[in-house]
Amino acid sequence: MPPRGPSSPAGTPRDVVKRGPAYPRTVDALIAQFASLPGIGRRSAERLAFHVLKSDGPTAEALANAILDVKRHVRHCEVCWNLSDSSLCDVCADERRDRRTVLVVEQPRDLVALEQTSMFRGIYHVLMGRLSPLDGIGAGDLTVAGLVERIDNPGKNAGGEPVAEVILGLNPTIEGDGTAMYLSDILKERQVKVTRLARGLPTGSQLEYANKAVLTDAIQSRQTF
Repeated sequence: MPPRGPSSPAGTPRDVVKRGPAYPRTVDALIAQFASLPGIGRRSAERLAFHVLKSDGPTAEALANAILDVKRHVRHCEVCWNLSDSSLCDVCADERRDRRTVLVVEQPRDLVALEQTSMFRGIYHVLMGRLSPLDGIGAGDLTVAGLVERIDNPGKNAGGEPVAEVILGLNPTIEGDGTAMYLSDILKERQVKVTRLARGLPTGSQLEYANKAVLTDAIQSRQTF
């Protein structure tokens, strides 16, 4: 048996070559940037990076320019805090909307989901989050002050019209319900009607599969048949 070579204190041969990263530095940096995105793991980041590598120059530049344009031009609507590329979003700027009715949502994506139904003809207010004491998110971190200002001062509302009704359209979670209760306490001191989106059994569902919270909301929000 040939003699063993010198070993490190841990028993690892000293002549083992330490390998560097498998990808070029620029590719590894691109993978790291993709991996930093929410919901993107290392494997998915690698697939996205290689998709960019296989794309032609104009396609890659279009992606890069789209990212830069978003950062340079997209802002919050000065009335409702929806995402916009001008001072007013398309909803607030639409004179055909009922500007006396304001639907409060947590995030711009909630607004988009509601708009896709084509059922709501009022305008919105985006809180940019919800109250979450465990995460250190308080009322000062949301756009609550902007909502109150729109009610107290009609000139801050779209079209300068006074707000007559505020609909609470927050997500049916513990944090969402807590935020809705907080807002209702503030708004009940003002001359404005406060309602919330109806809850209950979704169409096509069965009672035996509904949880307790859904059934409770269905009973409390029952309607005349």
